Amino acid sequence: MDLHALTPGQRRVLAAIAVVATLVVVGVPRLVGRHATAAPLVAPLSVPARRSNGARATLVVDVAGAVRRPGLYRLARGARIADAVQLAGGYTRHADRIAVNLAAPVADGEEIVVPARGQGATGASSGAGPSPTAPLDLNTATLEQLDGLPGIGPTTAQKILDYRQAHGPFHSVADLDAVPGIGQGRLEQLKGLVIP
Repeated sequence: MDLHALTPGQRRVLAAIAVVATLVVVGVPRLVGRHATAAPLVAPLSVPARRSNGARATLVVDVAGAVRRPGLYRLARGARIADAVQLAGGYTRHADRIAVNLAAPVADGEEIVVPARGQGATGASSGAGPSPTAPLDLNTATLEQLDGLPGIGPTTAQKILDYRQAHGPFHSVADLDAVPGIGQGRLEQLKGLVIP
């Protein structure tokens, strides 16, 4: 097509068509993209996982007991038990909500058991209390469960919870040595009764 042979009116029409075509090619994807970003945001737990620098970004936990969808769940580092319970659909109507410390940090490979009312913290059916076959998990234990350990009273149990809150999950039983009031003698008493 010879553009010089066109009249000025035809050139303006052709220029207008070119502008409209450019707007369609450039504008439509942007409009579609704008609507796509207005969709609900991804759960906040996935954001920290993307920001980690080469370290393993997610934790895998087993949520069991009185929750709606028991099973394995992936959480970002720094997640709390409340996040795991929420992913598992929340409590069932039989759950003993007081027996679970929702603020406790989650550790990789941890089993989070939400007991049903009446099971309490005695442990056989809930797996929560110390016994020869099911030691007490330091990262999920409640004040009452820690208070039931030999040589640990309510004050020291609270110190353990405070330490866990301030420093994150315990990685070994020896980490208890950093808690004020727990020395080597107490650590020896607790061997086999607690796990990190």
